[in-house]
Amino acid sequence: MVLPVVKLGTLAVKTFSKPIANRIKKQATHHPKFRQFIINLAQANHRFTTQIQRRIYGRATDVAIRPLNKEKAVQAAVDLAGELFVSSRSEARKEELRRQELEVSSNMKLAREVELLRQRVEELDRLAKGRGLTGIMQTRTTVNESTGPS
Repeated sequence: MVLPVVKLGTLAVKTFSKPIANRIKKQATHHPKFRQFIINLAQANHRFTTQIQRRIYGRATDVAIRPLNKEKAVQAAVDLAGELFVSSRSEARKEELRRQELEVSSNMKLAREVELLRQRVEELDRLAKGRGLTGIMQTRTTVNESTGPS
């Protein structure tokens, strides 16, 4: 029952986050400092992914990697930023649902423990009534024979 709700919630978060991601993409192409930042980010990402691909395919990794042109770098960076935004919102929602499920399960465990303790107290009360009040309050005094009662 919980799984379909989680899937629907994740889908809703992704759907609502896409217009925000598109707005971020649009603004990223216009602001000069942010544009340079994302170009640098895209170039670093390009170098990293190219090196990983070369290692996977068993090719030389010490060769020079050509940088992307500025337009391709901007497009790659804004796509990456948009996807990161959408996935981060989705993951945040999933984490919130996980936390709520853990809280509910811990509350259920505590309720079971409280109920078990109530049953034990009731049993003790029933046993005490069966023996009478003196059955619980019975104390034994030990007297040390050399010193006598104190």
